[in-house]
Amino acid sequence: MENLVESYIIKAGFIKNINYFKEEKISSIEKRFFINLSAISNQGKTEKRFDFVVKTDNMIYAIETNFYASGGSKLNETARSYKNLALEAKTIDGFTFVWVTDGIGWKSARNNLEETFDVMEHIYNIQELENGIISKLFI
Repeated sequence: MENLVESYIIKAGFIKNINYFKEEKISSIEKRFFINLSAISNQGKTEKRFDFVVKTDNMIYAIETNFYASGGSKLNETARSYKNLALEAKTIDGFTFVWVTDGIGWKSARNNLEETFDVMEHIYNIQELENGIISKLFI
């Protein structure tokens, strides 16, 4: 899934290590872009790593990706975790959390995913990538 998402980031015109970065930790994002992310790092006590970070003129987008071929408790925990992360990220000016996920596994965890959809503005699937969401979102 990471490779697929990265291909769409590149297709949208972003350049690795220039305006998009792979596997960036919160501390690296803070240093690189002079932004305080303590709201999502438990005041600096936790070190989250995002699959991608995309920087535009107006925003820093932190992106998580995953694909679930089967159901299970991992999906529910991921949905809950990303819901909380999205709520915390909303308090940071110039920072947006994006989740790209897909897979048949979500059928069994549909309620948890729906709960996350209710609070998370930027959650996308493969079809939306194919329809150009990266170019539309990262302007």
